[in-house]
Formats: sequence, structure tokens, C-alpha cells
Amino acid sequence: MSISFVIVDDDAVSRRMLQNIIEHCKLGEVAGTAEEGMEGTQIILELKPDIVLIDLLMPNQDGIETITQLKDRGYNGKFIMISQIENKELVGQAYQRGIEFFIHKPINRLEVEAVLLKVNERRKYERQIIEIKQSLAKFDPVELTPVRREPTAREVVKPILMDLGIIGEIGSKDIISLMEYLIEHRQAADFPPLKELYESIARTYKQSKSDIEKESKAIEQRIRRTVMAALNHLASIGLTDYSNPKFEYYAPLYFDFQDIRMKMKVMDEEQQPEKGKVNIKKFLQVFYIEVLEKKKS
Repeated sequence: MSISFVIVDDDAVSRRMLQNIIEHCKLGEVAGTAEEGMEGTQIILELKPDIVLIDLLMPNQDGIETITQLKDRGYNGKFIMISQIENKELVGQAYQRGIEFFIHKPINRLEVEAVLLKVNERRKYERQIIEIKQSLAKFDPVELTPVRREPTAREVVKPILMDLGIIGEIGSKDIISLMEYLIEHRQAADFPPLKELYESIARTYKQSKSDIEKESKAIEQRIRRTVMAALNHLASIGLTDYSNPKFEYYAPLYFDFQDIRMKMKVMDEEQQPEKGKVNIKKFLQVFYIEVLEKKKS
């Protein structure tokens, strides 16, 4: 089933650009558009799209007020905010109202495509969870014998990737493979060197030595980019709301404090980002320990 969008923005050029990106990249279909909040509210309640792209500042009724009304009236789709405003208070209010991501104007095609792919991936995962619950609800609880099944590594890993904001990153698949490999080979006490770990994963689908080495380096690069994306995601949350539960839990657990502070400073002062340095091994070790604990709980 194709994912449906509604675009609410008072700028006709922005609406047209967003629609072109969605359709050209085959991310779904645009079911409707609106140029202000009140009109957008009516269209969204009528069409019930999966995702709403909505401008922050609009005449008559702004984006935050529109989202509030829609939620109060039962709409439970996903929201992505669009604006050139950098006001932290307004951005914080938008996240508190339940937006998934924030796209900055002027609109950049690569940014829009990356954000929509992440939201689509998260939506598919949540839909799978709902379908599983609905299937289980059909059984008579009296007839079921309660049997505790230990969750798979994949089932444990995906919610963590979602919280870190990297479920849609290509390197997230490599992280899943790493966790599955570690659990299968019982490497709990002695975490192997990263090079050895990457080569072990590459060896599962590559044959020649040169192909294994090449793929191992590709895995290393993909994971590094994905870990940097997690750092960026948590830093942006911390700038908006330092007391956010996800920031308080994941930031100090997965990253060194100075790395988080440096990334937040770069974002806050709008500096040119430097080539980031993060402790990849610490990130993966912590991830693995958390997966083990969640599998047993």
C-alpha cells in the first residue's frame, strides 16, 4: 500500500518542490495540499494521510496550533515540520506536540528524501507491531498456554535504532548483523577487535580474500556514518530539550560526554561541522550489552 502525504504550507513553491521530491523519489503519493492551517485541518481529517508535512509559520493558524487541533480531533498520523525558523523555543514546542523530524528551509532535496525514508521506515516498523498485536488479540486467551519466548536480536535491536534516530540509515543493517553474530557466537566476555568483527560479517556473504577486505572496509565506513548520525540526532534533541528522556539515557551511555558537548556547541553556534571523532568500539560494546540485557529481561 502506497504511503499518503498531505502538504500544508503557505508557500506555493515549497508545496510544489515537496510534491515533486515525493513523487520523483517514489516515496508515496501526495493526497492533498493546503496553503494554511485551517484548510489543512479539514483536508487532513477528511483524507487521513499517513504523513503530514506542515510549515511552522502560516497565516491565520500556525503549524503547532494545527497539529494540536488535529491530535485533539483524533488524527494519529506522522508530522514533519518545515520552516526556516531556528527559534529553539518554537522548535521545542513542535517536538513536544509530536513531530517526528524538522526539515529546514530553503528545501534541500537530499535532506527531504533522507528524512522521509526514515519516517517511512519507522512507520512500517510500527505497523508491523500493530499487526502482530491484532493477530494475537484474535486468539482466546483461555486457550493459550503462556510461554515466554526470548526475543531475537533483531527484535531487540530495532527499537534501540529507532530511539537513536538511525533506523533508516544503511549502516543500521550492519549493526543488526553485528549483534546477531555476537549473540550467536557468545562473545559476551571478550568483545573482539572491530577489524576482526567486520571481517567476520563480510565473510558471511563474500568468498575471496580481496572481496572480504573490501566489504569489511565498507562495513566500517557505513557503521561510522551511522554512529555519527546517532550523535547528531541526540545532540539536536539535547539542544531542544536537555531533559528529554531519550537524551538523558542514550547520550551519556553511548557517547563520551565531550563529544556530545562539542556537537551541541557546533549546532548551537551554527559552526561549520568538523570531521567527527567518535568511539565506535564503545558504541558497539554498549549496544551489545544493552541487547543482551533486554533479551533476558
